[in-house]
Amino acid sequence: MEPKIIFQDGTLLVLDKPAGWVVNEATTTGKNPVVQTWLKKNFEYEIVKGADERGGIVHRLDKETSGILVIAKTSPVFQKLQEQFKDRKINKFYTALVHGKVEPKEGEINLPVGRLPWNRERFGVIPGGRESTTSYRSISNFQIPNKKSNSLPRIVNDKFTLLELYPKTGRTHQIRIHLKYLGYPIVADEFYAGRKTARRDRIWCPRLFLHASGISFSHPAQEKTLTFKSELPIDLTRALNTLEKVNS
Repeated sequence: MEPKIIFQDGTLLVLDKPAGWVVNEATTTGKNPVVQTWLKKNFEYEIVKGADERGGIVHRLDKETSGILVIAKTSPVFQKLQEQFKDRKINKFYTALVHGKVEPKEGEINLPVGRLPWNRERFGVIPGGRESTTSYRSISNFQIPNKKSNSLPRIVNDKFTLLELYPKTGRTHQIRIHLKYLGYPIVADEFYAGRKTARRDRIWCPRLFLHASGISFSHPAQEKTLTFKSELPIDLTRALNTLEKVNS
């Protein structure tokens, strides 16, 4: 499955990125499909092959995270969108399924995030880390169905919460780290839920249950507000349908 074009004009491109796609080219991408390479092959806009501007890709999504990705087609628009991100004028929201029943149902997480001193390839909540803020609200609660014929794994805490999350900052793995720190790791998160938990999750959920569901920003060339949304993909919808919805 290739990225889907949600919106396009002379200066902007908005994509719906499938899970499994790496956003930026790098020596570590291996055989994974790469959005930046795909853009070079399929488009001819001004900065598509510019290394400094990463082909116009303004922000990133993790490989296993699906959802909305914004691309600038010109240098001025790229710079203006970066400024909007820096000034926190772009509003994004994500959908995630997490372990546990999240309490309170709404809140804001303010915890500093940075590279772990003992493992520079991993990130976590650490003193002296960069300021990081994530707001959230609970949508629904779920549990593993209690049926004898049910093939899903039995676990100590079989409760789950579907959340909407609104990151006000854009640190690496911010949402995943914040939720893990509070004791509500995202389903099938191999980095932060733990290998055993993630392995059990992937019996019924094929990948990280995190989706970039929406974004709102000012069009740099037309000075009007644009809002885009992306429905939960079929793989995550199917995973959710294996669970039983419960009264909150």
